[in-house]
Amino acid sequence: MAIELKRIGEHEMPQGTSALGKGLYVLDLLGEVDRPQRFTQLIKLTGFPKGTLHRILEALLEFRLIRFNEADQTYRLGPRLFELAHKVWDEFDLRGAAAPELDRLADMTSETVSLCELENGSILYIDRRLSADAFGFRIEVGRRAPLHCTAGGKALLSFLTPHRQRELIAELRASNDPAKVPGNEAELLTDLALTRARGYALSIEEHVAGVVSVAAPVLDHRHEPIAAIGVSGPRERLPIDRLHIIGRDLMEAARRISGNVGATAMSINAPERPRTLVHANAECVLPVAAHLGEGPTWSEQEGKLLWLDILSPSVHAFDPATGNNTTTKMSRMVTSIAPRLQGGHAVMTQNGLEFLDIATGELTPVADPEADIATNRFNDAKCDRRGRFWAGSMALDASGPSGSLYCIEPDASWRRVDTGFTVSNGMGWSPDDKIMYFADSALGCIFAYDFDLAAGAIANRRIVVQIPPSEGKPDGMTVDAQGYLWVAVWDGWAVRRYAPDGRLDRVVGVPVPRPSSCTFGGPNLDRLYITSGRIRLAERMLVEAPLSGGLFAFDPGVRGQKGGAFAG
Repeated sequence: MAIELKRIGEHEMPQGTSALGKGLYVLDLLGEVDRPQRFTQLIKLTGFPKGTLHRILEALLEFRLIRFNEADQTYRLGPRLFELAHKVWDEFDLRGAAAPELDRLADMTSETVSLCELENGSILYIDRRLSADAFGFRIEVGRRAPLHCTAGGKALLSFLTPHRQRELIAELRASNDPAKVPGNEAELLTDLALTRARGYALSIEEHVAGVVSVAAPVLDHRHEPIAAIGVSGPRERLPIDRLHIIGRDLMEAARRISGNVGATAMSINAPERPRTLVHANAECVLPVAAHLGEGPTWSEQEGKLLWLDILSPSVHAFDPATGNNTTTKMSRMVTSIAPRLQGGHAVMTQNGLEFLDIATGELTPVADPEADIATNRFNDAKCDRRGRFWAGSMALDASGPSGSLYCIEPDASWRRVDTGFTVSNGMGWSPDDKIMYFADSALGCIFAYDFDLAAGAIANRRIVVQIPPSEGKPDGMTVDAQGYLWVAVWDGWAVRRYAPDGRLDRVVGVPVPRPSSCTFGGPNLDRLYITSGRIRLAERMLVEAPLSGGLFAFDPGVRGQKGGAFAG
C-alpha cells in the first residue's frame, strides 16, 4: 500500500519512506497531536497498513520512546525522550542558539537587544547587539542589573516555581544592597502574575530614567527559565503599544532559541483568515486595541455593555446609544464581572471573588478558592439564576491541566465541582436550567452537564461540541432563548452557533482571528456583542487584522437570556 502525502504541523510524509523515517514520523505525530492516540486513530493519521504500524509501535515501545496506557488503550511519548532531552540540554549552547535572534531583532527594532541569565540575585547580561542607530544607553556583556525592576529580571522571576520565586524575593528583601530590594511586594507579585499570563515583561523607566524595556523568558524542556531576551530603548521611541508588539516577537524568538513550544493553549501564530463562506459578518462598534478583551455582560440597569481587558487590567462600560466607552483601571487581573442583587458588581480576579466599586476601582475580597495555588488564575465565570457564582480556573501560562470549576454560594462558601481543565472557558445554561455548558479551550471541546438549579449541582459530564484544532478553539460563549450555543472561536475568525445536540447551525465571521467571548445585549437582548484579543499576535497578523482587540456587534435574529446576578 502506497503511503499518501500527510501533513502534521510542518512535517510531511513522502512516499517510500524507510522504516526509520516511519518511526520518526510516528514520534513527530504523537508530539503534535493534542491528546494520546488509539491504534485506530494512528492508522487514520499515518495511512500505514495495520501490520506496518504495529511493528513500528512495538519497536518504539521496546526502546521506551513511546508508552502504552492500558486504561484507555492509547499511545503517548515515552520517558526515553525525556532522558535524551536532558543530554541535549547539558550541551546546549545558549549564546550560539540566541545569536541569530539577537541579530534579527537588532535589525528589526533598531534598538539595544540583550540576553541575560539569573545569577546570585541579579541578572547577568551574557550577550547583546547594538544597531547602528541605537539609543546611547548601552548594555555591556558582564554587567549586572536588579531583578525586580528590569524587564529581563521580571521575565525570569515570573516563570520560576512558586517556591523558588518566594525564596528569591525573600533573599532580595533581606539584601544589604538597596538596588536589589524590591519595594511593594504585593505589587511585584501582581506584576509577575500578569507577566506570566501575558508571556513577556515590561519595565517602564523602573531601572534607568527615560529607558523602557520588554523581555521574554527562554524556557527549557521542563518549562523553566534559563535566560531572557529583551529589547531596550528610549521611551519616546518605544511607546507602550510598540513594546507590546515587540513582546510578541520576543516570545517567538525565545521559543526558536530553545526549541521549546511552551504553552500550546495560547499560541503565538494565528491561522490565516479562512476562505470558507460565512452566513453574515459582525461589525466593529468600538475599534479599541484591547490586549485580551473578555467577559462581556449586559447591564440592564445601566443600559451598557460591561467588558474587561484581562491583560491590561481594566473594566469598561460601552454605551451603544452614544458609542462612548468609559474605563476603570484595575490593580490586578479581572477576568469576569456580574451585577450584585444588592447593588454594585462582583468580579473574579487573580485573587478570587471580589466586590468592585466600579467608580473607584476599589476591590473588596470575598472568597478565594485557590489561594494556595500561586500559578493559577481564574478565567471565565457567570452567575446562575439562583445567584451562585460559577468560576473556572487555569494556569497563568495555560501550561497544564491545573484548572478546576468552582461553585461559590451567596454566603461566600465554595465547592470544587470538577477539575483537570487546562483553559477553563465559556459558560452558560439552557433556558430550562437543566443543562450547564462549560468549555476547555485547550481540549477544543464544550462539555454539557446535567444541572440541578435547586441544589447547585452538576453531573454526567459529556462532550457536546468538539472543534478540530485546525479550526480554532472554543472560547467564551452564551446561550440564546432557543437553547442554542453561541461560541467565540479563538483563532477561528468567527462566532459559531450550535444546536443543543452539537450540530453546527451558523457561522458569523469577524475580521479578527481571536474573538474571545460573546453575549446578548440591548433593551430586547437581540444584539450579539463580541469581544476580541490581540495577545501574542505577530506584527504581520496585526497588519492583516488591525481591528484585533476591538468590540463587535451582530443582529442574529434571535434573543438571548437575561444574565444572572450574584446574590451575595
